[in-house]
Amino acid sequence: MTRHNEAAGLPGEEQVTLRSPAELADALPYVLGFQPDDSIVMIALHGSRGRFGGRLRLGIPRVPEEWPEVCDQLAECLISGCERRGGRPEGVVLFLCQEPAEGESGQEAMERLRPLAQRLRIACGGLDVPVFEALCISGGRFWSYVCPDRRCCPPEGVPLALPGTSVMAAAATFAGVQVRGSLREMEARLAPLGAPRADGQERALDAAGVELVPRILDGGGSATVRAQTLGLLGRMLDEFQAETPVADACTADLSDDGLLDDREAAAVIIGLQDRRTRDRVAGWMEEVDADAALRLWRALARRCVGSYGEHAAAPLTLAGWVAWSAGDELMARVAFGRALRVDPDYLFARLLHQACNEGVHPKLLRQCLRRESSDGVDGSERVDGSDGTVRADRADRADRAVHAAVHAELERLGDLAAAEPQEAAGAPAETVETAGPVESADLTEVSAPAGVEEPGEAEEQAEAEAEAPGEAEDRRERQSARERPGGTAGSGGKGGPAGAGTPGGTRRPEGRPRARRRTGGRGARSRR
Repeated sequence: MTRHNEAAGLPGEEQVTLRSPAELADALPYVLGFQPDDSIVMIALHGSRGRFGGRLRLGIPRVPEEWPEVCDQLAECLISGCERRGGRPEGVVLFLCQEPAEGESGQEAMERLRPLAQRLRIACGGLDVPVFEALCISGGRFWSYVCPDRRCCPPEGVPLALPGTSVMAAAATFAGVQVRGSLREMEARLAPLGAPRADGQERALDAAGVELVPRILDGGGSATVRAQTLGLLGRMLDEFQAETPVADACTADLSDDGLLDDREAAAVIIGLQDRRTRDRVAGWMEEVDADAALRLWRALARRCVGSYGEHAAAPLTLAGWVAWSAGDELMARVAFGRALRVDPDYLFARLLHQACNEGVHPKLLRQCLRRESSDGVDGSERVDGSDGTVRADRADRADRAVHAAVHAELERLGDLAAAEPQEAAGAPAETVETAGPVESADLTEVSAPAGVEEPGEAEEQAEAEAEAPGEAEDRRERQSARERPGGTAGSGGKGGPAGAGTPGGTRRPEGRPRARRRTGGRGARSRR
């Protein structure tokens, strides 16, 4: 290692100086807030003291042939993002984190990833930003691709420090910073249910689609279905709020799963494919409901099983939105990233993911959603022709409004960054945005090589949140939705149905829900 003085920021005035590859490896979970799995992590260094700046994470591509292009994109992403937000970095620290494959040792995994590390070093060097350290973490050990000193970095690797025993762990504990567990553990809370529970849920989703698709596609019936969906969601949220929270994540998820009926969950999942319903729900979720709402959206995402995996994009995006609004950017990025994996073209998730990465404050988007929601609170819709087909305009409005708000805020942030003095890049951590506290680190989660996003900084908002236009009306609507009778039971079980949907391999027309059509026995399905 050619540089041993990288400094990591902690809340308040606390600073930690990391002087060796071992301390860098031990600090990584505290810098990110979680244990990265199968990840490329890049951290920019600023100034003569190597202050931590922007950071970026991407899952390691499984196909080595993709590595050169991905490496070029990541290097460009990190460096150009830092330039926009505070100044060009002096260097980069690189981490490759991946557990050994079956029958493979940690050292063999390190050697297998060596070409990836070398390609990343070349990509950064091509932009005149050197990689000061490149570490591989695998099988409970770390290796340096840079340091030639066998005393600190022997060929067999160095065991990681026991959890909680490193310098960074002590400082983080003193500052109240906690590691959330591994990335794999967080994603598991959003993964579909397994057999045998999944079989009954998929049958319920089939039945909900058969019954509700004709109603949601009927221009006159879609408003009724939407109202029933909102009422059912309101009652579900009340049940989740009434349940005593459980500390253990696995036990909590099992408890939450038990609060949902298969048929009711199916009705809501289908209903959320109607973007107008989704936008209305996103608009009236308030901070007081954040914990219960996040649990509800995670539980509904887990119910998107089998061929309905793509339907999870809506509840996953709503889970990310609630987490982000409540200040949990880490959980938000995990949820947005998974939503984009199940449906890469889901515009709402793409917009919110970009906004979260770029440091846009969720207050602006919350006001935007509530304003758009209040415009259609009476449930009236415009129609085309005599067949009563609902125009896509209203369904598109929220996405367009969020898109405009995100880009307007990014332009504003870009103007502010351009106005900052260039010497800010070497200023003390507490005065520069790129050196935020560990628990709110400006981590950019890149969901796909083709869509690498630039790292952003979390923008602090000191002012109290003013009530946005339509907020009071939205609260009244949500309260009435909870008190409204659930309508006919149908496939919605005890509480009534919701919208319509299809697992959809092809893109549906804008403004239309996904639709499923049965053409024969189980397994004989066609999509439209």
